[in-house]
Amino acid sequence: MSEKEIKIKADPKKIEVTTNENVGVEKTTGKSKLSAENAASLPIAHPSEVERKKKEKKSYEAILNIYTSFNNTIVHVTDMAGRTISKVTGGMVTKHGRLKANPTIAMFIAKRISENVKELGIKSFYVKIRAKTGNPAPGPGTSSIMKSLSREGFKILNILDTTKIPRGGPKKKGGRRGRRP
Repeated sequence: MSEKEIKIKADPKKIEVTTNENVGVEKTTGKSKLSAENAASLPIAHPSEVERKKKEKKSYEAILNIYTSFNNTIVHVTDMAGRTISKVTGGMVTKHGRLKANPTIAMFIAKRISENVKELGIKSFYVKIRAKTGNPAPGPGTSSIMKSLSREGFKILNILDTTKIPRGGPKKKGGRRGRRP
C-alpha cells in the first residue's frame, strides 16, 4: 500500500480535505470535497481540546508566614526566595481593633490572600506559624486561615512553628511579685 498524505481544514460550516491521491473522493481544483461517509471516519480534534492543552499553567509554591498574637493577625506571603507577594493584616480587614485576632476576621484575611495569589498561579504553600515570643500557643486565627485556604483549593505542603523561645536572657517584665491585674 502506498502512503497517503491527508490534510484536513476544519471550518464549522464545511470540511475540506486535500489528498495526494484520489481515494473515493471527488477532486476539484486541487482540493477534494469530503463525503459524509469519509468525514465520519477521519479524526478531527475539537477546538476546546486544543485550547485545554495550551492553557495548562505551571503551578508554583510559596511560603505563607502567619503571625498571630492575641491582639492581631498578620499574614505575609513570599516566594521561595523571600520576596513579598502579598501581605494582609487584621487591621486591613476590620475597623474594630478588638476583632483583629478573631477567627472570623482570619477567614476574611485568607480570602483576600487567595484572591491575590491565584492570579500568579500559586497552588501550594509552605506554612510558617509564629506566635508572640514565649507564648505556648499561637493566636486564635491560625487554624481558621489554614482551613480557609485549603477550602479555596490550595495545598498545604508543610507546617512549621517558628515561635521564638527565650533561653534565659534579660530580666522579665514585672516586679518582684510578678505582674498583677
